[in-house]
Amino acid sequence: MKSSIISFALSFALISTLPARAEIYENVSDLPKNCKYDFIVVGGGTAGNVIANRLTESPNFKVLVLEAGPSHVGVLDAEVPWFAANLFKTQYDWNYTTVPQVGLGGRTVDIPRGHILGGSSSINFMIYTRSASEDYDRWANVTSDQGWSWNSLEPYFKKTERLTPPADNHTTQGQLDPSVHGTDGLLTTSLSGFPVPIDQNVLTAAEQLGGDFQFNLDVNSGNPLGVGWLQTIVDGNTGIRGSSANGYLAPQFLKRPNLDVLVNAEVSRLIQTSNGRVPTFRGVEFRQNGGSQLYHFSATKEIILSAGSIGSPHIMLNSGIGPSNDLKAIGVKPLVNLPDVGENFADHSVMAHPFIVNSNNTFEKIRDPANIPGELQLWNDTHGGPFVDTIASMLGFFRLPENVTLNPDFVAGPNAPHFEHLIANGLIVPNDFVPQNASFFSMSTTVTSPVSRGTLKLASSDPFEAPLIDPALLKEESDRIIMREAIKHALAFTKAPIWDGYIVAPSGGLENATTDEKIDEYISAAASTFFHPTSTLSMSAKGAKNGVVDPDLRVKNVLGLRVVDASVFPFIPTGHTSSAVYAVAERAADIIKAEYGAFH
Repeated sequence: MKSSIISFALSFALISTLPARAEIYENVSDLPKNCKYDFIVVGGGTAGNVIANRLTESPNFKVLVLEAGPSHVGVLDAEVPWFAANLFKTQYDWNYTTVPQVGLGGRTVDIPRGHILGGSSSINFMIYTRSASEDYDRWANVTSDQGWSWNSLEPYFKKTERLTPPADNHTTQGQLDPSVHGTDGLLTTSLSGFPVPIDQNVLTAAEQLGGDFQFNLDVNSGNPLGVGWLQTIVDGNTGIRGSSANGYLAPQFLKRPNLDVLVNAEVSRLIQTSNGRVPTFRGVEFRQNGGSQLYHFSATKEIILSAGSIGSPHIMLNSGIGPSNDLKAIGVKPLVNLPDVGENFADHSVMAHPFIVNSNNTFEKIRDPANIPGELQLWNDTHGGPFVDTIASMLGFFRLPENVTLNPDFVAGPNAPHFEHLIANGLIVPNDFVPQNASFFSMSTTVTSPVSRGTLKLASSDPFEAPLIDPALLKEESDRIIMREAIKHALAFTKAPIWDGYIVAPSGGLENATTDEKIDEYISAAASTFFHPTSTLSMSAKGAKNGVVDPDLRVKNVLGLRVVDASVFPFIPTGHTSSAVYAVAERAADIIKAEYGAFH
């Protein structure tokens, strides 16, 4: 079915609804000659484009962005929200695979990462969740910097956001709290823009069951517990995905004479530019379009590494910055011994649980290849229809029951969740173990406060070979307990009276998970990643011997190098991570501008 969607999209008369971009350079030879850059941003993804935009608000800064992937312009699947999964395992995805996962019975799993301008913000499922306030207060405590607390970061969440009406212009009263949202930012958010038949049933079920299923008006208030409406990173006015590329690199910003963006530029390593007492890294080496020629550029002030939680540590390790013994063993000359580079890898493990339903008005109808051309035409003509939405319209965050204890328990505080449910009107992801031609209701279970920690290491001394990615999904017993209890919780939700006669039976293997032992077998066979990798270059307090970056995001023990992306998170937040990345990047931009006296 995926191929039929793509082939139709490619043959569709309208290739893109976005305006042509001003200065996105396809070839290094096209860049302005003899140009000196103050900052070089490695990675035109979620964080990197925020940094590039905010720094070039000052005419005194000249900025170059190097993006490994191609431009997003003209990529229809990166515009239509419903088509997000079409981008996985394509040229717009790094196509990473984990090493065998102990917690998944030795299986490997794909871990999609955006290989396109906008990075993963151009290919993700656009779910906008800020997480729990206690997540960020813990950041502030472990870094000894209150600038990373919820109270300090909340204005940055609002700064980045522009809340838009849903595509169908339905009233949103009672579906969110406008006071906690921003209205003037560059990242568009909205609510579901197409009626979903089960939404009212979900609310009724929550009311019937009560307890921790209580309604939460806005899960983005800092207190996410309960069931509420899912908010998406979509422009409700146009029905188009919101991304860092669409927002922070909009045409009016690309026209700035002090901003250049070069795509198809894959950075291999950072270049040491000074051999003083503290080594300086203000150079980068990269190739274009997978070619053999290597190019070298230098910044006068800083290299800002924003290649993501996989790309950024991979580049640092290739540059000789990391655990010296590991680097020697793989054949890379150690230049700076930072043992925690690539350590502390945290990710959210997830499962999608299908239930057969007595209905034919589900996602399966929307996905019918016979219906796709008409729905895409509707999206193009009206900026509406089912294609304006993502994989769910409702969600909930929950804690373990008091009679279940974890040792250890990494939840940040009493108002932070252990797990999340997405609630969907159909299959969330393809499933080979469900009946053909059936219709479905789905609930996902995500471990939002994982204990397991993995690693990212080099596979060889070849800087262009993919690294060894080990998110250690469900490796620790605490995480397996959370997932087991989350599944029981999802099953309890489907027992609400409102579902009588609608939900027929669990499917996809869930129907056999009738004991704790059987649930654990089901988990090992079906769990995966929600592709929220974080924390591989973690922040720690200034002067601390652990960690990789200081609270100002400068790399410890070097000069000229800073990291701004999800790799710096000291702990993974309990929500979907992209909104946190935007907020961190906004604050990082202010930190940098303050250091160089260039506030706009």
